[in-house]
Amino acid sequence: MAENDIGGAGQMTSEPQSAFEGTVRLHEKNQEIEGVQVSIAEILDRLHYSEAAIFAVRLSLEEAMMNGFRHGNLQDPTKFVEVRWLIDSNSANFHVIDEGDGFDPEGVPDPTLDENLEIPSGRGLMLIRAYMSDARYHAPGNHLEMTFRKVAK
Repeated sequence: MAENDIGGAGQMTSEPQSAFEGTVRLHEKNQEIEGVQVSIAEILDRLHYSEAAIFAVRLSLEEAMMNGFRHGNLQDPTKFVEVRWLIDSNSANFHVIDEGDGFDPEGVPDPTLDENLEIPSGRGLMLIRAYMSDARYHAPGNHLEMTFRKVAK
């Protein structure tokens, strides 16, 4: 699978766990990407996140990882994308870091503007920003931090 263990995601104990933390370094392999998504979804489910929240996080993670592989690492098979997470019963925080040079997220065209409807870029960022409570890039633009916060019932 990946270079590092998916900390906390695959460990089952009889004691309730209040927070799950992990790090994994991935190559661009569909089974690795899917494995991270499944493990995170299991954690979210264990912490009673809604189905809509689990969908939002899975989609955002997939977009972030794929952007890191395609646009950050330029599909270089020797480069990794690192994913870190800290998830508790109130929020899920993720860092997705590629080995690319970075970019200016403000320079990505808005895919909802009429003049950009035919341009395929920017849709992943738009989805991440729509589904996550917070999403921001750290300089030089190869490190996305995103957080999903549970809505109080």
